[in-house]
Amino acid sequence: MQESNQKVLITGGGSGIGLSLARKFLAHGNTVIITGRNLSKLERVKAELPSIHIFQSDVTREDEVKRLVNDTENEFGGIDVLINNAGIMLLLDAGNEGNDLQKQFEEIEINFHAPIRMLHHFLPQLKKSKNAVLVNVSSGLAYVPFAQAPVYSGTKAAVHFWTKSIRPQLRPHKIKVIELLPPVVDTKLAHDADLKDDNLKPMPSEKLAELFWKDYSKGKEEITPGLSRGLKIMSRLAPKFIFRQLNK
Repeated sequence: MQESNQKVLITGGGSGIGLSLARKFLAHGNTVIITGRNLSKLERVKAELPSIHIFQSDVTREDEVKRLVNDTENEFGGIDVLINNAGIMLLLDAGNEGNDLQKQFEEIEINFHAPIRMLHHFLPQLKKSKNAVLVNVSSGLAYVPFAQAPVYSGTKAAVHFWTKSIRPQLRPHKIKVIELLPPVVDTKLAHDADLKDDNLKPMPSEKLAELFWKDYSKGKEEITPGLSRGLKIMSRLAPKFIFRQLNK
């Protein structure tokens, strides 16, 4: 696995997991491009890390993704690594008819439709690269769903199986496909979802990036740090038991 001199694009790179991954790729001599909807957040990162490149872009907007493709082609000659990291998590009770349906659809759009859209439009650039890599960030909840976040769990399971399905299809095009399945990470997403008190032991995003890089540099295709490794094993050995434990 080539670790340096790659042009790396990370969606949702202004904070949390995306930003920690950006720091790691920067530290290893890569050109790093981060995107997000919040320009002020991206500008704060740029002020701290002057060598990073920022583009305001919404992964759910077809026109903005196409513009991003054109911008990266014109400025960098294309990318080598695409990291689909942008995501949101909503807690909801499916038995409540007062739920905001549009917010649930937005969660599906960001978490699942967007990675498909990004790969579709960046595929020509990845095919041109000599060391192309696609990294999809899903979740350990792809193995065992968290009942309080049913849409999130469903989207991450979808990303997991989509990633497994496209891996052999992209192999003939010399595009390596990697999936990162984080545990609960100490980020704004987890805090907004009020997971910090659920005894799920949030992992610092910096530690996640360290564990990711260790396996990434070895070319591992499915990276399961911390609790995610246990969820993967238990989902096969005792699925009902681990579901009850996670959803006490």
